[in-house]
Amino acid sequence: MSQEDKIVNVEVYLVSLDQETPYLGPLINEEKASEMGYFVREVNRTVYAIKNKSLVVRILTENGVEGWGETYGLIAHEATAAIIRDLFKGFIIGRNPMNVVTIYEDLYDLMRVRGYTGGFYHDALAAVDIALWDILGKIVKQPISRLLGGIRNSSIPGYISGLPDADIDKRCQLAVSWQKKGFNSFKFALPMATEGLVEEFKQLRKALGNEASIGCDMHWSKTPGETIELIQEAQPYRPWFFEAPIKTEDVNGLKWIAQKSNGKIAVGEEWRTVFDAKARIDIQACQIVQPEMAHTGITQFMRIAGYAQAHNLTVIPHATIGSGIFLAASLQASASLQNCVAHEFQHSIFPEFMHYTTGDMKCEAGHYQLPTGNGIGVNPTEEMKSNMTLL
Repeated sequence: MSQEDKIVNVEVYLVSLDQETPYLGPLINEEKASEMGYFVREVNRTVYAIKNKSLVVRILTENGVEGWGETYGLIAHEATAAIIRDLFKGFIIGRNPMNVVTIYEDLYDLMRVRGYTGGFYHDALAAVDIALWDILGKIVKQPISRLLGGIRNSSIPGYISGLPDADIDKRCQLAVSWQKKGFNSFKFALPMATEGLVEEFKQLRKALGNEASIGCDMHWSKTPGETIELIQEAQPYRPWFFEAPIKTEDVNGLKWIAQKSNGKIAVGEEWRTVFDAKARIDIQACQIVQPEMAHTGITQFMRIAGYAQAHNLTVIPHATIGSGIFLAASLQASASLQNCVAHEFQHSIFPEFMHYTTGDMKCEAGHYQLPTGNGIGVNPTEEMKSNMTLL
């Protein structure tokens, strides 16, 4: 492939991922949707969408190489799309797609002095970054994992994330059904734990047995003191980890929890860059790091994971709502890591939309199979394209 290849077009699409039941489970108590189709979970005061969706980016080169990226598009997707379409596009077209990290850094620098180093701005950058890495892999005819240092694991343990039912007995039954399929690691969401965190651990441990790993996503809903108390009360049920216990801004509170409790603290899904990771890792405020590819992109995902490894921390990547494109990128990056021990499996999302991507990516019998194609290893299918709207 000619080194003179250059980028000629950048497109942004909205992808429908609509399902009958909202993410995490049905609306409970006083939860209700706004005119825009958003609702707020009472426990963590966080907004979700009735109809799931995602943002997908297509970048095309002069020689006809096509790269695909994806980012978080669940809430106010037009904000992220506008950044890509109205700002990034003009600074990407004409660039050599081989210069992936250089392009990332140039785009990151554009708005630093205005304080845009994360949020929607970096979500947009994450999608572009994934698409550029995809192009690079296709040009050199290699999977991204090899370009990131080599494939350590073509099979990555996946854990069942979320038990979307309003009844605790049904949540336990759902977990057992996945255990019978070969999965033995689980995480429940505190907003759906109607009987409370400790009771949820107790009932799941009873249903799943002593060998299962059981973690809790606390959804930033507690204070440091409440978190330490809950961790102590949950100890008889051998918890795996406690994710996102307190507000992300409370870095010192997180440090206090990590150092004063005997539970493993997992954080990082809302981080965009290694600078977010550094602020927590440097003060020993966590034991598990959870980079989210849809927020970080490949370049920052690897920088975060590398910083975690340098501090002897475990990486268990987060995986949010998507079509499968950013998941493929996350698996490619994770496969090259020495300190990645598991990867989130959104069982209520990805199996429902695996027909949206080509290739052999799957999660069965407790493990992900790394897609074997070049680049990120997957491309949109015609069925996915039929559910894409150009923005």
